[in-house]
Amino acid sequence: MFDIERWQEIFDTIRKNKLRTFLTGLSVASGIFILVILLGFGQGMQNGVAYEFEEDASTSLWVWPGVTSKEYKGLNPGRSIQLRNDNYDNSATLFKEYIEYKSPRIFVRSGIINYGKESLAYGIQGISGDFQFIENAKMLEGRFVNLNDEATTSKVAVIGNKIRKDVFQNVETPIGELITISGIPFKIIGVYSENEDREEERIYIPITTAQKIFNGGDRLNNMSFTLPPVENFNEAVAQSIAFKEDLREYLQKTHTVAPDDTSAIRVWSALEEAKRYFSLIGNIKFFFWFVGICTIIAGIVGVSNIMLIVVKERTREIGIRKALGAKPLSIIGMILHEAIFVTTISGFAGLIFSMGLLEIVGPYIEVDYVLNPSVNFNVALSTVFVLILAGTVAGFFPAWRAVRVHTIEALRDE
Repeated sequence: MFDIERWQEIFDTIRKNKLRTFLTGLSVASGIFILVILLGFGQGMQNGVAYEFEEDASTSLWVWPGVTSKEYKGLNPGRSIQLRNDNYDNSATLFKEYIEYKSPRIFVRSGIINYGKESLAYGIQGISGDFQFIENAKMLEGRFVNLNDEATTSKVAVIGNKIRKDVFQNVETPIGELITISGIPFKIIGVYSENEDREEERIYIPITTAQKIFNGGDRLNNMSFTLPPVENFNEAVAQSIAFKEDLREYLQKTHTVAPDDTSAIRVWSALEEAKRYFSLIGNIKFFFWFVGICTIIAGIVGVSNIMLIVVKERTREIGIRKALGAKPLSIIGMILHEAIFVTTISGFAGLIFSMGLLEIVGPYIEVDYVLNPSVNFNVALSTVFVLILAGTVAGFFPAWRAVRVHTIEALRDE
């Protein structure tokens, strides 16, 4: 039942102690505010890391050759490992049950690119058709390199959207235009886009064409694979680790490398890297929760201390109420109502301000590995209700102390 007199008493107490009430409420609001902002940035970090890994397929593995660091079977350390077509073909055959997409890659470092009279400075890479899916490249126009291009060593090229904007702004479409690489004409057959401009500063040509024309022989710079998607993240990581170890073991045997020599054959797994980052973010979010909750506890302690002061100041009034027959529950309710009111208003004020700030500012934050910091509204709202419950507990102890005040002693209080 709504007791207007009780609320008049609460507001009257607040009016008499505006500064004290404001500071108490501020400590509670700041606790919620800090917690929500920290949780928002924790989610923003998770979003940022997920976005970074979306640049390539989430199940991708990349293989690079390195230099041996250990003597093995009479061979000295310091040998440079060279991947070749046979390594790629045999890997694709031996581990076909693991693989969804696959592509070798070679970097054409000596190619001089021209478009008409204009000289271009972009990277050239020889790849196979599956590379589009490994890199998560989206075709804006035309098509990507395909198997027929590889079989016929076609002189075709796929360019990034940034190259299109920089070089072909004066033509309706670059499809069909010719560029020359070291004097050899290549026909543009497609334009792709990726998440970052630097990823769009590449020109892709068929791997066979790159090896034949630019003296690549059967050498490869690296190999890349993706695994079939698995719904369970931990199962996907386990599958990736198994493939990674089997692939490394095969390549180490092929190139006569010590089994414990990790610098000779480098295999990078996107899933393993993602798991490390997400584990780190989980620890950071736990730390954010800890800091935020400690801040809220500090605010609740402030509420409890203020209510103890209120009880002390109103000792004589409480004695009069008891002398007039006020029941203990009535005294407890009087103190609890004020504690709950201050906690609730302050908690929702902190929640609304923090959520509003994240909503307005969050989309415009551009920091590495932080993307659109936000927080689930239900989680934030739950923290406020927990805060209200804590405020109730914080107010109960001063209220219980008020109930235990002896009537005669309270009436004597000055």
